[in-house]
Amino acid sequence: MTTAQPTPCPTPLLWDIFCRVIDNFGDLGVCWRLSADLACRGHRVRLWVDDASALQWMAPGALQGDWPGVRVLRWEQTHHAPSLAKLEPADVWVEGFGCEIAPEFIATQAYSTRASDLNGSNFPVWINLEYLSAEAYVERAHALPSPVMQGPATGHTKYFFYPGFTQGTGGLLREPGLLGSQQHWGDTDAKRCWLAEHGIAWRDEYLVSLFCYEPALLAALLRHWAVQPFSTRLLVSAGRATQAVQSALATIGPLAAHCPLQVTYLSPLSQTEFDELLRCCDLNFVRGEDSLVRAIWAGKPLVWHIYPQNDDAHHAKLMAFLDVLKAPPSLVQFHRLWNGIESQTSEADLAEWLPTELGAWYSAVQGLQAQLLQTDDLTTQLIGFVLKKR
Repeated sequence: MTTAQPTPCPTPLLWDIFCRVIDNFGDLGVCWRLSADLACRGHRVRLWVDDASALQWMAPGALQGDWPGVRVLRWEQTHHAPSLAKLEPADVWVEGFGCEIAPEFIATQAYSTRASDLNGSNFPVWINLEYLSAEAYVERAHALPSPVMQGPATGHTKYFFYPGFTQGTGGLLREPGLLGSQQHWGDTDAKRCWLAEHGIAWRDEYLVSLFCYEPALLAALLRHWAVQPFSTRLLVSAGRATQAVQSALATIGPLAAHCPLQVTYLSPLSQTEFDELLRCCDLNFVRGEDSLVRAIWAGKPLVWHIYPQNDDAHHAKLMAFLDVLKAPPSLVQFHRLWNGIESQTSEADLAEWLPTELGAWYSAVQGLQAQLLQTDDLTTQLIGFVLKKR
């Protein structure tokens, strides 16, 4: 494993980042990327998480302390007052996606602050890092203060920080030099080498990565690729995507040895390897928040499987993103089918909304990427916000 070395920081800070895993480790993926990015910029981070098991493959060495500047700590320790009393007070608290810091942790910090600073001016800058959305409310709500009205932190302020796609938001995670480091991925030999290292004998097939939940359209999509005049190799992420493909294939029967569609099931990939996978492929199916952002930076045609919500609130969120993307009609319609907003009626529909030539899809992603590069990344904006509030 190689890790980026921390770079000098004029004002290094100590950050406490809190994360609770809901179901699919997406929250942890974002919080880890933020932690690692801060550390590479010279800051120190304590990442408090209730289920860190995914870091074993997501960021090998993280649990063993092999990432300079980042310590991974157990969530239950935030309730243990005697241990907390020995902790160095942090400069910043980041609640990942609305998870609430334990009262014991808050009380310990509040007591420590009062003991050393009668005015309480050294209390941590407290940030609630929200979920990513392209909806209009994000610009209105970004950086708004929320006074704490009860508990040991009464009188202090929490701030809402919204990632986003426009100048009026907190931007997206983007490590320094990220786009420059991926220039060579347009080289066929580099792509072939990476695939070979992961046990994939690439024969110049059309490469598609699949990271999804359980889309109803999946079986039809597999059938579509299986009868095309060109060869497709589907690289399927471990976990739910693998299970979904296997279930779909069970309904349509096994693929013949010389079928135009060949399926490769991947082992769990580190975040670095996942980013490289996206750069290798001609089309990327992604899900959730973290992989969407990484697919944008990969700059290839993408399809987003948004996290489904019971009240269908994700429909508006998806359409808002497609508006920001300036998605062509075929890409909009395919997203509506892929996410179950509309039901597919025939194989002809699928062929119509998944063009063989994806030049318009590619141009949309490239245009959004160029727009985003005009805005500071999320980590840069967070650091600047904190320094202004201290």
